Amino acid sequence: MIVGVHPLAGFDKVLHYRVPESMQASVAVGTLVRMPIVNTLKLGVVGEIGAPKDFPVERLKSIAQVVYPFPALPPDLLELARWMARYYACGLDSIIETMIPSAVRRGAGLKQEKQLVLARRMTDEELAIVEKRAPQQGKLYHFLVQQFKPQPKVLVLDRLAITAGVAAALVKRGIVREESLRIERIAYGDDHAAGELVAAQPHAANPEQQAAVDELGARLAENKFGVSLLHGITGSGKTEVYLRAIDLALKSGGGVVFLVPEVALTPQTVARLRSRLEAIAQGQRCVVWHSHLSEGERLDGWLALATGEARVVVGARSAVFAPVQNLRLVVVDEEHEPAYKQDETPRYHGRDVAVMRAKIAGAVCLLGSATPSLESFTNVESGKYRLLQLTQRVDSRKLPYIDIVDLRIEAAKQRNLPSLSGKLVRAMHDRLERREQTILFINRRGYSSSMLCKQCGHVEECVHCSIALTYHRTDETLRCHLCGDQRPAPVRCPKCGTPEIRWRGLGTQRVEEAVKRVLPRARVERMDTDTMSKKNRFREVLAQFRAGKIDVLVGTQMIGKGLDFPNVTLVGLVDADISMHVPDFRANERTFQLLVQVAGRAGRGDRAGEVIVQTFTPQAEAIQFSRHADYAGFAAAELKVRKEFRYPPYRHLIQHLFRGKNPEKLKFFTEQWARLVEKTLGERVELRGPSPSPIEKIKDEYRWQVWYFTASITKIVPDLMKLRAEFAWPDDITQVLDVDPVNLA
Repeated sequence: MIVGVHPLAGFDKVLHYRVPESMQASVAVGTLVRMPIVNTLKLGVVGEIGAPKDFPVERLKSIAQVVYPFPALPPDLLELARWMARYYACGLDSIIETMIPSAVRRGAGLKQEKQLVLARRMTDEELAIVEKRAPQQGKLYHFLVQQFKPQPKVLVLDRLAITAGVAAALVKRGIVREESLRIERIAYGDDHAAGELVAAQPHAANPEQQAAVDELGARLAENKFGVSLLHGITGSGKTEVYLRAIDLALKSGGGVVFLVPEVALTPQTVARLRSRLEAIAQGQRCVVWHSHLSEGERLDGWLALATGEARVVVGARSAVFAPVQNLRLVVVDEEHEPAYKQDETPRYHGRDVAVMRAKIAGAVCLLGSATPSLESFTNVESGKYRLLQLTQRVDSRKLPYIDIVDLRIEAAKQRNLPSLSGKLVRAMHDRLERREQTILFINRRGYSSSMLCKQCGHVEECVHCSIALTYHRTDETLRCHLCGDQRPAPVRCPKCGTPEIRWRGLGTQRVEEAVKRVLPRARVERMDTDTMSKKNRFREVLAQFRAGKIDVLVGTQMIGKGLDFPNVTLVGLVDADISMHVPDFRANERTFQLLVQVAGRAGRGDRAGEVIVQTFTPQAEAIQFSRHADYAGFAAAELKVRKEFRYPPYRHLIQHLFRGKNPEKLKFFTEQWARLVEKTLGERVELRGPSPSPIEKIKDEYRWQVWYFTASITKIVPDLMKLRAEFAWPDDITQVLDVDPVNLA
C-alpha cells in the first residue's frame, strides 16, 4: 500500500510512503500520520492512496505511526483545504495546521481518571490479619466497603492520608480493582449555573418565521447544496429559525455547523442550543469551538465530532473546520461581521469558507443578519442566494425610537465637548429610577484616544508604530493598541515642557467614569478587551447583567450585536462618528451596520426601547438610513457609489502588503514589483499603488501596499504566486497577499 502525504513541515509537496501491513486497516484519505523526513519524524495528512504510474516505489520509506485510527480530515475538509490554498494564496500545510488543533496534531488522548472500587470482600480472618499487619490497607478496605460506586483514586488517597502503595497492595491481592474512567472536558458545561440558560421550549413561530423554516426544510429534503440569506430586522426571531432548521437537519441524521462572529456571543448561543436540543433531540450534545478554549476542551470536542459522538458544533470562525460527520446544515449568524476574517495566514473569511464547505458537502448554508453584507445582498440580486425575510419583531414589538443628538450644538451649549449629552444623561436617570438597564457603546477602549499639548500641539505617539498612544487613566499609562508598548503618562509636555498636556477624544474608560459621576448610585461595568482578559470574564459579566446586578454596561463592539437582554430599554451610542471617518471604502457600510445592530439591543422585552445617537455629522447617509433601519435604501445608495468606482462587490480586491525596517529599500522593491505585475498582468488586473499603508509603521516595521482589482480571483492568484516565487526578494522584506481583505489599514 502506497500513500501520498501532505507533510506539515513548512513546504508544499506531496511525499509518498509505504504503509506497513499492520497499519493498512487504519489508513485512509485524511488520516493523520507520522513519517520520516531526512532524520526526523514529521506529521502529515494522507492526501491520496496509491502512487503515480511508473513511480519508483522500491526506495520508499515507510509510515512510522498512525496517530488516530480514523481520518483527522474528512474528505470534504481536505478538498476545502485545497480550495483555500488556491483561493487565498497560501500554503496547504498552513491551512491543514489551522484545521487540526495542536493537541490533535500531537496525538494527545482523552483525559483518564483512575478510580478505586471493591473487587471482593475479605473473610473475617483475612481482615483481622490485614488490620494487624497493614492497618492502612484495612483503613482503605473499610472505606470502599461503604461506597456504592467507584471513587476517584486521587481523592480517596488524599482523604484517607494514605499512599498509592497501599492501594496497589490491595489491587495486587484482587481485593480492590483499579478502573480508568474517561473524563470529558466540556466547555461551558456549567451554563445552567452561570445563569445564561434561556427558555428551553420553542416559541410559537409567526407566519414569516414558519415560511422561512418551511423553505429551509424543503431545501434540506432536496439533499443538495444551496445558500439562503435570512434578512431579519433586529429582534425578529432569526435564532428561532436557526434552531428549527437545526432540528430538521438533526432529525434527518445530519450534522450541523453554527458560526457566531464573537467569542462573547458564544456562551449565550450555546446555552440556547443546549437548552433546545436537550428538549427536542434527546440530549443531543453541542460542542463549543473557539480560540479561548483550553487544549483539553478543544481536543475532547474535536474527538466527539470526529467519531460521530456529537453532531452539532457552535463557535467562532475556526468552527467551520470542525470534523462534523454527514454535514447537512451550516449556519452563519451575523454574516456581515468583519470578525469572520482571519488577520493572519491563512487569511480566510469564515463566511465564504462556510459557503464553500457546504457546497463541497452538498449541504444547505444559511446566512443571517439584520444588516447583510453588500456582497451577500448582490448575490441575492444575481440569483446565487435565495432571500428569506423577517420584517416584524417577535410579538409585534416596535423597533426602538432613535433620537439624534448633534454634538456641535451640545458642545456650544456646554462650552466644551461632553462625554454624555444632557439628553442621554436624563434618559439614563429615568431608566435607573424605573429599574431598567442601559447599554452605552463606544468603539474605542481606554480613557481617551490620545494626549495632546494645548500649547505646542505635540501628540504623544508610539515610538514603534505610527499612531497616537491611548491614555488609560486607571494606571496613568499611555499604551499602543498595535504593539502593546506602554509607558507612564507625562505630566508635562515632553516637547515644550508646559503642564498643559491633556487627553483628547473618548474611550470606554472615560465614558465609564462619566457615568459614575452623573449616576453615583448606578452599578456600572465596563466591557472591553482590557477588562475581559480572564477566560470566563465575558460570561460572568453577561450573567450579572442578565440577572439585573448591573444597571449600565459600557463597552466596545463586543456588546454591540447579537446579545438579547429584555430589560435593556436604552442604548446610547456615545460617538457614532468613530467608524465613519477612516480611509476605507466600507466605512459607511460598517457605520450603518453598527448603528442598526447596537440600536437593536434596545426594547427586546415588553417595554419600548429608545436609542440616543451622539454625532457631529447627523446628516450622514449611514446615520439617516439607520434611524429607520432602512437597509434597502442604504444598500441602493451605497451600491450606486461602489458601482461607479468599481469597488467590491463589483470586483474582487487583493491587498498586497510589504513590510521592512528600511523605508527606502522597502519603497524601491515595492515599486519594482508593481512594475513587474503591471507589465505581466496589466490587462487582467488594475493596480493601485504602490503607496504607504494608512498606518505606515507597526512594531518598527514600515509598511507599503499595492491593491489589485480583478474580476476573478482564481484566474489571478496562480500568476501572482508564480511571479512572487520568481522575484528576487531580499530577506529583510516580508510580503503578504490578502485576498478579499476587510481591513485596509
